[in-house]
Amino acid sequence: MNVKERLAALRAQMHEQGLAAYVVPGNDPHASEYMASHWCEMQWLSGFNGESGTMVVTLDRALLWTDSRYYLQAGIELKDSTIELMRESDIDCPSVAEWLCGELRITNDELRIGVNPEMFSVNDFKEWKEKFAEAGIGVKSVDLIKPIWTEGRPAIPSDKLYPYSADFAGETVESKLARMRESLESKVESQKSKDYALIVSALDEIAWLLNIRGYDVEYNPVVISYVVLEADKCTLFVNPEKIDSAAQNYLDFNNINVQPYEAVFEYIHGLRGTIFYDGAKVNEALYEAIDKGPSDQGPRTKAKNIQSPILVDKAKKNAVELEGERIAMRQDGAALTRFFKWLEEEAFQQPRTEWDLMEKLHEFRAMGENFVEESFGTIAGYQGNGAIVHYAATKEHCAEVKKEGMLLLDSGGQYLDGTTDITRTVWLGGRIPQQAKLDYTYVLKGHIALQTARFPRGTRGNQLDALAKQYMWQAGITFGHGTGHGVGHFLGCHEGPQNVRTDNNPTPLEVGHIISDEPGIYRTGQWGIRTENLITVIPAKQTKATTTEDEWLTFETLTLCFYDTSLIEMNLMTEDEIDWLNAYHVRVYKEVSPLLNEEERKFLARKCAALEVGE
Repeated sequence: MNVKERLAALRAQMHEQGLAAYVVPGNDPHASEYMASHWCEMQWLSGFNGESGTMVVTLDRALLWTDSRYYLQAGIELKDSTIELMRESDIDCPSVAEWLCGELRITNDELRIGVNPEMFSVNDFKEWKEKFAEAGIGVKSVDLIKPIWTEGRPAIPSDKLYPYSADFAGETVESKLARMRESLESKVESQKSKDYALIVSALDEIAWLLNIRGYDVEYNPVVISYVVLEADKCTLFVNPEKIDSAAQNYLDFNNINVQPYEAVFEYIHGLRGTIFYDGAKVNEALYEAIDKGPSDQGPRTKAKNIQSPILVDKAKKNAVELEGERIAMRQDGAALTRFFKWLEEEAFQQPRTEWDLMEKLHEFRAMGENFVEESFGTIAGYQGNGAIVHYAATKEHCAEVKKEGMLLLDSGGQYLDGTTDITRTVWLGGRIPQQAKLDYTYVLKGHIALQTARFPRGTRGNQLDALAKQYMWQAGITFGHGTGHGVGHFLGCHEGPQNVRTDNNPTPLEVGHIISDEPGIYRTGQWGIRTENLITVIPAKQTKATTTEDEWLTFETLTLCFYDTSLIEMNLMTEDEIDWLNAYHVRVYKEVSPLLNEEERKFLARKCAALEVGE
């Protein structure tokens, strides 16, 4: 079926169910950022292949909400589809719920909206249901995509899972399970009761908790599964085809029971006592499976919405994980040195495209010890394409890169040792416009200001966000994306709960958190400039000037790659900033050069040459 035929088939299903509208979000049942293709329902229905979007279909209209990263792509892919593009980043664009409440209230008397509860978190479903109730609109839990997507739908992946050694993880499964149980027991209202369970649906949390990894989702070494953790047992719900004899032995050794993936709903229905779930991650269908009915002694269960203790612990990297990240950064730094050497000395002996650069960088990363895959799709944005924040070149649609102008390169690797994410912006040749040097320097100064910050314990990321933006703000410039996101350890490149952005995130930064530091400036049609390092929170040395008993924190920079100093407007740099930059380049050379050959070391030494004040 083409897009118009799919919409017609969906509307036929809506008519049978008595629905005025149906909502198809770009989600999977595990609240994943990256999804297995089996769950790309929004993409299948609309023909739009962006990573973020929500589709709304009424009996006579079809609309797709997506953000500014995908406007250009959506405009091309939705052409002639009858689907209207809703630009959700625009100030005057209504939200999906606002549009449905306003539109449907006008046109209908008795209304119901259909949603697949597996694709909505408990929190989102509750919020939507309350909004719709105020507008006199009902919500029906129903999957209308499954009956019509019968041909060509990819199966749920069945690749084998594998144990992730405690030598890399830094902690055994036994230790993690004991700590989680202790946390849950402290939250049970009756301390005498041992009837409790935690429902876990986030794939990275399951991978971390059980020290398992897999190949089910591109860029993310996770296993499609659910976990229910109880006082006396831990059950993994997973496709049996994914477990070979070695994996079974590992699971048996760690006293992890195994049941089929789909059996989780019936299992949850049979649970009693206090059932913990993270409403931001657990889907509505799992919540609806909890047996909340009464018994002679009162309610059979007490469903309790909490922030997942796994999420909190996973974010605070232990000493082994942090050392692994440092090892991975050295491997990554070597790969990037080789790439930039090739780009400067060999690449333009023949025509090159953005796709060619992406493939070459992958080739150099794959040379690294313990490299598994990229941590996300590389962004190689040449000139104006660099101004598209989440630009995604394809082999068929990409720009030719010439030995002139600006290149923004945002990339990362998944190593058994850890996860990397780095952005560097470089000048390829020709006269550098003064505005480009100013933009690069504003970004660099903010980038340095964040990673050199000192702050008392309890400080949140949004309190530090302005440090990275202060210099561009003074010039009347800003950017729309977050300044920093959490990063997993051989897991998701994006993780929470910590971040650095304007939103009021209540999570304080704590020792062991890893975040990105990536301010940027984007000039449409000209260039994009972003500079990104990964940094981790560490204790700061006390000073004699300290007037409180607060514990002070700062950052250690993990990423190891030189900056393009030709783009720096030196007159804007302070002596402290130049000292920091020189010291960083000394460290880059010291840690990366042992992995390089002689010619590569000479290239790196040149790129790390010291800068002088007033140059």
